[in-house]
Amino acid sequence: MKKQTFAVIGLGRFGSAMATTLAELGHEVIGIDGSQDIIERLADRLHAAAALDATDERALKAAGIQEVDCAVISIGENIEASLLVVMLVKDLGIKRIVAKAVTPLHGRILERIGVDRVIFPEHDMAVRVAHSLVVPNVLDYIELSRDFSIIELPAPAEFAGKTLRELALRNRYGLTLIAIKRKTQTGSGEVTNVSPSADDLVLAGDVLSLLGPNERLGQLDMLFKSGK
Repeated sequence: MKKQTFAVIGLGRFGSAMATTLAELGHEVIGIDGSQDIIERLADRLHAAAALDATDERALKAAGIQEVDCAVISIGENIEASLLVVMLVKDLGIKRIVAKAVTPLHGRILERIGVDRVIFPEHDMAVRVAHSLVVPNVLDYIELSRDFSIIELPAPAEFAGKTLRELALRNRYGLTLIAIKRKTQTGSGEVTNVSPSADDLVLAGDVLSLLGPNERLGQLDMLFKSGK
């Protein structure tokens, strides 16, 4: 994985989690927030951190964010400041910009002024939780489009010891298995088999990543029990 540089502007709950996760993944992160307390709390976990007014273009330049590969604007609550900071980082020549939005209108404006990706954290989390409530045992859910999603769940007991060829997931259920996660023999970690072959086995305790139509994914419990 290529090492990248990020600036995360606004270190509230979402911004802090974004910045520290990117740093843990091995990337260089510049964290920026108006609160000195927040900066002091996160300083030792990031490549660099600065307490400054993100609407001050000279302060942003002094922090060196014009050199980053991607800027993440996490000032969702103050819409005016969010839009102003996006314009400033665009003027600084940052090629990739991601921004948090708090309302649909805020999101549309961000898109129109050139943000590459708009994130609605509360909406996205609500969608994931809703699917976990409807479909039993769901560990994670990623919506790809209005019609298709990826769902992650423990392998059903009846799958254990069978090959993908025997399970025939696509023919029987209309689903595609795109990855199998399995704990290592020591139990201290896990390995992921991406694009498994037809002869690969599913074992008890495996976690399956399934791609398919939302309608089918929403009926997983019924499908697996009926085998249809």
